[in-house]
Amino acid sequence: MQILTAQELHNLAMNIVGKKLQKMGYEFQAINSQLKRHPQYVLFKKGEPTIFVLVKASKNLQNPNDYDVVWMETFINHAKKQNAKVWFAGVGIANAESVENPVFKNQPYYVAFEDFIEVLE
Repeated sequence: MQILTAQELHNLAMNIVGKKLQKMGYEFQAINSQLKRHPQYVLFKKGEPTIFVLVKASKNLQNPNDYDVVWMETFINHAKKQNAKVWFAGVGIANAESVENPVFKNQPYYVAFEDFIEVLE
């Protein structure tokens, strides 16, 4: 069995978040799925400000919304200059048989993703 790479886990998280955003009626102005490149999504909805969405895949199903506060402050400053909102999407992904095991390609997995955290309104 092949273990999913960090980039593949990130892509999986991106797909989960992207589907939710589409259901919410957002259009994608830009998408960046490269690891450690932010924001992952730049959203547009008529009559609303631009929204930057930061996506982070995590093995932590209990608290996938953990993020580096210092790094987030830097990003918030960038968003303020653009008059944009910032949403954070922490997506927990873990092996369905045992959370101690890595996530394997074509094998079942659990997803913990409830909603977005509005970091900057």
